[in-house]
Amino acid sequence: MKSRRIFLKNSVLFSSILVFPNIGFSVIQNKLPKVLIIGDSISIGYTPFVKEQLKFYAEVSRPMLDNGKPENCSGTTKGVENIDRWIGDTKWDVIHFNFGLHDIKHVDPITGENSNKPEDPHQANIKQYKKNINIIVEKLKTTNAKLIFATTTPYPTTVSKPLRKPGMPAKYNKAAIKIMNKNNISINDLYSFMLPRMGELQRPNNVHFTPEGSSALAFQVTDRIKETLSE
Repeated sequence: MKSRRIFLKNSVLFSSILVFPNIGFSVIQNKLPKVLIIGDSISIGYTPFVKEQLKFYAEVSRPMLDNGKPENCSGTTKGVENIDRWIGDTKWDVIHFNFGLHDIKHVDPITGENSNKPEDPHQANIKQYKKNINIIVEKLKTTNAKLIFATTTPYPTTVSKPLRKPGMPAKYNKAAIKIMNKNNISINDLYSFMLPRMGELQRPNNVHFTPEGSSALAFQVTDRIKETLSE
């Protein structure tokens, strides 16, 4: 009798999915692991590809603006101010995050606007960056999600405004990796992955990547998220 009830219950559910396929997909989707991607415009570029690649494995989200556009999570200064809002009250299974590219750029010390002057300060120098990263990591750890830190991607020697000096990603990545290792947080080394392929996949004199570059980064992000979900 019990097995008959289970059979009838499953038959009704299956029939509903056939008649209302969108409802069936919604039921399945709600049971998928929830993944949050936090990052700057580089992550905005690869997130749609990650969503597509993981559509049957996870529900992928990122911070969004009220107008429906992706929010640029920028540097660690903004991260400290907004991390609670970005996390929200969702129970995340995995959080893939990155900060660094905006911290590196030079800004006007009075207005905070982007600057091309080498004498102007970084948005966050290494010392401030490390302090901010530690605050953000402590907040992320309270979610009990599995955390993945993506290293900051490289850029050409000369980039258009704002000024970003050569060699800075490696220095900021080194500082961040030290903190991640201390907290047993996985590393997705997008810097090393993209470094030998910059000429092929990066826009000229730009920190951003071509669509092919964003797609390549997405495969790296997707693989790392899949590995983490299976652990």
